Amino acid sequence: MKRRSGWAIVASLSLFLTGCAATVGGVAQPVDPTRVAGLEVTDGPSGLKPDVLDAALPVDGGDGGEIDKLAANAVADVQRYWREHLPAVFNRDFRPLANLASYDSAGPGREICGASTAGLVNAFYCAGEDVVAWDRGELLPMLNDSLGPAALMAVLAHEIGHAVQFRLGLPAATPSIVKEQQADCYTGAYFRWVAEGRSPMFQVSTGRGLNEVLTALFQIRDSAGVAFSDDGAHGNAFDRVSAFQFGFTDGPARCAKIDEREIEGRSTQGGFGSAAANERAAAVNVRLDDREALADLTTSLRQAFRLAATPPTLTTGVACGVTAEEALASYCSESNQINLDLDGLVRIGTPPRKGRQGGIGDFAAFAEVASRYTLAVQQEGGFRLDGPVAAQRTACLTGYWASTLVDGRALTLSPGDLDEAIAEMLTRNSLIAADVRGRTLPAGFARVAAFRDGFSSGTQDTCGKKYR
Repeated sequence: MKRRSGWAIVASLSLFLTGCAATVGGVAQPVDPTRVAGLEVTDGPSGLKPDVLDAALPVDGGDGGEIDKLAANAVADVQRYWREHLPAVFNRDFRPLANLASYDSAGPGREICGASTAGLVNAFYCAGEDVVAWDRGELLPMLNDSLGPAALMAVLAHEIGHAVQFRLGLPAATPSIVKEQQADCYTGAYFRWVAEGRSPMFQVSTGRGLNEVLTALFQIRDSAGVAFSDDGAHGNAFDRVSAFQFGFTDGPARCAKIDEREIEGRSTQGGFGSAAANERAAAVNVRLDDREALADLTTSLRQAFRLAATPPTLTTGVACGVTAEEALASYCSESNQINLDLDGLVRIGTPPRKGRQGGIGDFAAFAEVASRYTLAVQQEGGFRLDGPVAAQRTACLTGYWASTLVDGRALTLSPGDLDEAIAEMLTRNSLIAADVRGRTLPAGFARVAAFRDGFSSGTQDTCGKKYR
């Protein structure tokens, strides 16, 4: 976060939001909080279905171990999806990959597409040899062990997304940000197919399973300060998750529409201009136990939401009405107060540093407080404050508040802030997407989607119409 005269997140986004400041016409279609893009929320296992026969695809350089088998099966499944959907959506036949390659990044290295794999903790697609390659030594085991098989599936589906681009004739000179976010989007389209139960090999739950995927996108995001126009840019976590959700919700045809103009219109990824400035920005962390910071937060909320009644006050009094564990802020409707656990908020607002554990980052803490303020806004609007619809509406309004900070007068977004919101919404007890009792939406996908609705609409009216 930046206090007072900070830098805007990116100039083009500021223009985009200004253009959307008026109330959106028409009636937004309500979104069912008990579902994920129309699918039931599930928390079952993700990965290979029981008793699935090994696809037995040949893997160049593989060791025959479990990771290589899981990767080859994932590739076989994604290719099955594209054999069905490339002709149906794009009127093109899908040609299987010419080769699959496995390597150990800790080994002596081998050459794939003219590059050495020594120390290369990565997975990639090379159009010259039409090969998808992966690191079985560190990357895939780390994803599988720390996040789950859905994260491993997502990385390989992303790389095959690049193979799809090659088959569709996407020009080689296309900016990397377009290629990467199209591939994220194609990954989302594949996961929708799996979540619908259409894959004969894999399964994924729309709750825990999709959380694994979104967490993987968070972990492999661009670092704070990288601009979307930079060479090699993949996208920050907020934009990468958005692209994935476009594909999951709307299918592969939506993915092909991602181009420079589309990304410029919605991108939240921007830098401060120089590497030194970006480094300084990443080190800045505004603490909520700073009296001036709390005053600036209150000002930003009052600027975003014009309440007819007296705005709620922030206090460190005893929490009220909260049943969820570890709720760090609560809204008391009778006294019109937001009660804060400042010590807990400072902990979540302090990002981890090298060799030291930490929370998430300052924006996560600020957004949790903002989410409780939106409950006062909802109460004035006559909305219920408890239940899953209220939790969705809260996430949406918190996203709208974040949009007002793009070039805010009291607080201004810094690169990486929205990624902190993503990280907070993927935690078990996310307050950003919780009702007045602190009960959060069960699916991280739905939390992020509601927050993004509020952020991208540029109007709080959208939240009341869509989440009712």
